[in-house]
Amino acid sequence: MPSSSFGASLATPKLNVAIDTGNPFLNVTVDGFLKIGTVAAAKSLAEDAYYVVKGGNFSGRKIEHSLKKMCKEGAYWGSYVLPCMLYLANFIWTVAGMYVGMEYGMERIRGTHDWKNAMLGGALTGALISAASKKSKDNVVIDAIAGGAIATASTFLNYLI
Repeated sequence: MPSSSFGASLATPKLNVAIDTGNPFLNVTVDGFLKIGTVAAAKSLAEDAYYVVKGGNFSGRKIEHSLKKMCKEGAYWGSYVLPCMLYLANFIWTVAGMYVGMEYGMERIRGTHDWKNAMLGGALTGALISAASKKSKDNVVIDAIAGGAIATASTFLNYLI
């Protein structure tokens, strides 16, 4: 009996930026800013892509707006992600319990330990919390994207420390 299969893999990208400021703490801070800013820009791009696909409206003005939004989000997240996380510690304890379970579940299902588990676990956590809050379908998707981005950023920070 004929059969066919599909095999593919997505390699983990390696991004190493070497900026030597002469101070090890400052080096880690700059590296973290760049990595977290990149995650935020990707989050912004994913949100805008969702709305373009959903609405079918694509124009030069939307591209320009998306690029500006990506830069703003990248700078904001790179600068403020840690202080915001500390400020929201009480809420984070609740979400953290759900996220840890989701990430562990992803690790067990996928059989590997990498940043993709964090992204998938964060996306599921964001979607579940949003759905439990009885938000619209669009908000559930956006919250899933945000959850995946925050979890991925957190994982990248753990690699720095």
